[in-house]
Amino acid sequence: MKTALGALLLACLTTTAFADENPIGFQSSTLPDPHNGRALEMVVWYPSATTATAQLIADNAVFVGASAVRNAQPTDGEHPLVVLSHGYRGNWSNQIWLASALAQKGYIVAAINHPGSTTHDRSPQAAAQLWQRPVDLRRAIDAVTAQPEKFGRVANGRIAAVGHSLGGWTALEIAGARFDPERFAQDCKAHSQLSSCTVYEQMNPASTAEAKAELAADWLDKRVTAVVTLDLGLSRGLTDESLAALPVPALVIAAGVPSRELPAELESANLAKRLPPATSRYVGISDASHFSFMSMCKPGAQKILEEHVPGDGIICQDGDGGRARGVVQQQVVSLIAEFLAQSTGELEKEAR
Repeated sequence: MKTALGALLLACLTTTAFADENPIGFQSSTLPDPHNGRALEMVVWYPSATTATAQLIADNAVFVGASAVRNAQPTDGEHPLVVLSHGYRGNWSNQIWLASALAQKGYIVAAINHPGSTTHDRSPQAAAQLWQRPVDLRRAIDAVTAQPEKFGRVANGRIAAVGHSLGGWTALEIAGARFDPERFAQDCKAHSQLSSCTVYEQMNPASTAEAKAELAADWLDKRVTAVVTLDLGLSRGLTDESLAALPVPALVIAAGVPSRELPAELESANLAKRLPPATSRYVGISDASHFSFMSMCKPGAQKILEEHVPGDGIICQDGDGGRARGVVQQQVVSLIAEFLAQSTGELEKEAR
């Protein structure tokens, strides 16, 4: 179980995760990096007025996909942007349920694969460059805002970062939080059971003085105006000072199912206590597990996962006797949509 948690941490069944309310477009591309050779696989979901037939995206024998029209023309007008960050050894399709649902609500949603810590890319060298993750999100923002003809125009002052597990840490970093490698190393001596400590040790991102400096640097992108974390990890390495001064509203959502490796009280709840109370909100979902924030599993999926990698069947497990994963995810979509709309209103008040 611990192996499966570590492998993906810092990672009502129908043919789609949610009923299609409005047509949405979908595009995939690769963002080149001529300087560091860190090419990014990026996908974008966006509102469209297309009448073309939609097709299932990222639907396979294990996970439920979502429907969209590839390369559809975007709708006119401005739309808020959400950038998504997946967990350790996850990938952009893990939160397909959230991306497609938000696109149906009028958002442009961009998700990327973080090199080195992705399902099909486990390069130790790339994974060790943990500070590159918030830079990846910045590059996605650059790419989407520069191409309104492809994805639609991004509304000024309405860009949110959302992340699951290690992706939650990534989202906080681009929103202004700072990481202290020494603080985290000391904390892991007292909480060595945490998956975040295990994964951090595997990546070894602070192996040199230069790497420590990069990891502790300020990766704030001032274009980001709100942040959402979904059962995040590595939060105990974030500094009290940076969290207390976080410049944007934050929504912290935690899995409430008891977990030794990812206990809410030591990760999400601990984070929430250190955020500004006036601009942050904490929600614990009692029947959600860490993996409830990933794609819905199809019948027989758990067996397939176990046969492929023993222990990975846990990915399809939620709280015993709790609600179906799809119902939990509908709650999460509502929480995020409400929070982002409210955050925008608060920012507009401050501007006036």
